Amino acid sequence: MDHFFQFEQEFVESLHCIPMIVRFKLDTCGVKLKLIHWNQFSSQEKQVLINMACETPEEAKLYANFLQTLVTEKTGTPAKTLPIDDNPPWLNSHYIPVAIQEKAAEFNKEITSEQWEQLTPLQRFALIKLSRPSHENSNFYPALQEFSL
Repeated sequence: MDHFFQFEQEFVESLHCIPMIVRFKLDTCGVKLKLIHWNQFSSQEKQVLINMACETPEEAKLYANFLQTLVTEKTGTPAKTLPIDDNPPWLNSHYIPVAIQEKAAEFNKEITSEQWEQLTPLQRFALIKLSRPSHENSNFYPALQEFSL
């Protein structure tokens, strides 16, 4: 359970949504996994995707290959691929994206540079994803609270 954030607890037991740790790995390996794909995986397959390493370029390639094999087995076709950002914003501990500051301001919060630097890349990733206008943002404020922001 230490792979999950508190704001994800409502679906952790059933894993009916793609958890942030997997979404983080998807962006790292460049695979566009749809929720319909995720929900076709067994509990064991989901656990493998949660636990499997995906930090180095070699691990990311193995992760993508494993994931594409699963998707192809379930659907008959591989998932779409996405370009991999060589310098993703969640790895930049010195720059807070404007969208995050704007979203935080909606809750009368301000994230300082020192606070941003203290966050893990996964925490920064979560805030970036939760601040996007296209995302259902109900978990942004709980994430701020969980990360002591």
